[in-house]
This record gives sequence, structure tokens and C-alpha cells, in this order.
Amino acid sequence: MRLIISALLLCSSLVVAAEPEVIVKLATVAPEGSPWAQALTDFKKKAESAANGKLRVKLFLGGTLGDENDTVMAVKRGQIQAFGGSTGALASQVPEFNMLELPYLFNNLEEADYVLSKVVKDDIAKACADRGVQFGFWSENGLRSFGGKFKIASPEDLKGRKMRSQDNPIHLTMYRTFGASPVPVPTTEALTALQTGAVDGYDQSALYLFAASWHTASKNFAVTNPIYQPAAIVYNKAAWDAWPPEVREALTAAGAAIEEDLRKKVRAMTPILIKNLQELGVEVNVLSDAELAPFKKLAEKSRAESVKAASKTEKALYEKMNKGLTAYRSGKAK
Repeated sequence: MRLIISALLLCSSLVVAAEPEVIVKLATVAPEGSPWAQALTDFKKKAESAANGKLRVKLFLGGTLGDENDTVMAVKRGQIQAFGGSTGALASQVPEFNMLELPYLFNNLEEADYVLSKVVKDDIAKACADRGVQFGFWSENGLRSFGGKFKIASPEDLKGRKMRSQDNPIHLTMYRTFGASPVPVPTTEALTALQTGAVDGYDQSALYLFAASWHTASKNFAVTNPIYQPAAIVYNKAAWDAWPPEVREALTAAGAAIEEDLRKKVRAMTPILIKNLQELGVEVNVLSDAELAPFKKLAEKSRAESVKAASKTEKALYEKMNKGLTAYRSGKAK
């Protein structure tokens, strides 16, 4: 009997010893099979391998732990350990992210890449840390455009329309400036809102449009690209600080390994997805520079209103971005 008890105790101790020291629950609204889901699965494998058995990353896809804003709050409170999603949602807890989503802020994606990696990364990381969040690494949702049940060729077409909006002051101000009636709807409920007529349209990237099946409730899609939306993976700061250095290093290295690859994959897919929309019967309207001009003119007003309402630290970040963009555009950036 003593031998049996000893054997059971030994087996129990081995099971406990085999359990990872750190378990990270990472939540995202990205659904199964999307590029985001594939990239996060790769991230999980790389991080766990590098941590030598001390780490397990559990992915919760498709909003199973809640919509983006709810999940960001849960990470800040320490209810879950990590979040991967849009900067628009992250701004609900770290307002400095708002400045990255101002309409027509960047002239091209190269400018966005420069600002994110060379100008604001340290400031964003500090702003996150000040609010109980650890910045992990950048990702991407992409260029958002207008879509829905009606054709959009000018700001006039948006007047009075009920447009699904992220619950974010930058997005809400943009829509109001364009004459639309923004309706904040959680990402996980947007498709239903389109199907029932609660909203007439939306702005979203082609990537998420397909991933969440919004295209099934769309008749039109106007390639206007008013907002370039980065994304990021963040952690609960208290949990991060408590994890062993080996685990933190593994997560950091895995993030660095997939960051650029995910960005390239998202951008490579965009023209393919636009073509797919057309093949599925969605009317795609690619606006010319002349047609985009009225949108960009109104966006200047929208940016000014948003910056005026921003906090001191948000304004400082905006000024820093502008200086960086000026240097980059003049060829004087370091």
C-alpha cells in the first residue's frame, strides 16, 4: 500500500512539474481561419518553443471573450493576460492611440510604417505602461474604407446615413464631419446591425470585412481609405512584470518575428480581397484623386476638432508625429 501511495504522489508531482509556469490567455475578435488567427497561432508556437516549457499561450478567437473594448478593459484589470486588436479599441484605455487614427493622416503606408517604428513606439509603450498595459508589438488591420447598402462617391452620399462606427471619438467625429449619423456598434454585432437595417453602412478594412462576413450584407464598397488602422498585441502590465525573464524574452522575440510578416500578408491580400468582392457581386468604387479631394478637405476639419478635444499627452504625440512626417516627406528623416 505504501508503494502505491508513493507512486501516486510521485505521478502527481510529475504532472504539477510539467504544467507551464505561465499561462497567457490572448483574446482577439479575429475569427478562425483569418490571417490574424494564422499569425497568432505562429506567434504561440514560437513563443512557447523559445520559453522551454515555461509558457502556454491560449488563443481565444472570434470575440469569444467579448468585443474589443471589453477585452482591452479585461486586460487592464488583469482578468485576462493579453489582447490583440485595433488601436481604435486600445484607445478606449490608452487615449494616445487615438492620434494614429486621424483621417487621412498618412499619405501612404510607408509614412505609417515610419511613424509607428521610428517616431511614436517609445511614447506609445510609455503611455501603455502608465495605464497598466504592456505594449507587445505592432500588427495591422489595414486601410479602412466605406461600404454598405448604398453607393458612396462623395461626402454628400454619407449625409444622414446611419453608419456603424467604432466607439471611438476619432471615428465618431469623422462621420459627423462628413454629415453622417454614426452609430457605435460592437464589432461582434455589426453584421447583425447591417442585416437588420439598424445601420446603412460602415468603414472597415477589406481584411476584416471578409473575415467577419460583412460583405454578405453589403451591396457597395468605396475604396476611400480615410483611416489607416494599426493594431497591436498588449499584455497586462502587472502580469508581465511578474513573469520570468525567459518568458518575457520569448514573447518579445516571437512578436518581433511575426510583426513584419503579418503586415506584409495583410497588404498583399488587400487587392485580392477587393477583386473577390467584385466577383461576389459587390459593386466596388475606386475613387480617383479628384473624387477623394472633398473627403480629404473635410478630414482636415475633423482632425482639427479631434486634436482640439484631445488631452495634453495626445496633443504632444500628434505634434511629434507631424514633425516626424515633415522630416520624412522632406527626406531629412533619420
